[in-house]
Amino acid sequence: MIMDHLELAVRHVAEGTARVARQRQRVTELICDGLPSPESKALLKEFEEILALHIADRDRLPKELNRST
Repeated sequence: MIMDHLELAVRHVAEGTARVARQRQRVTELICDGLPSPESKALLKEFEEILALHIADRDRLPKELNRST
């Protein structure tokens, strides 16, 4: 069961990393175009916070797996 959670966490980190990269690009484009970007920046911050949670989960699970074996 822990392995299933670990696989899911790894996938979430990969997807979150891509999502953050796309949102950073959007923010950069808005700034370069001279457009307001507070909503885009707020969304980027939210994505980064969620990604940090996924990374923490991914990093915790192998330790949990080692304790259970």
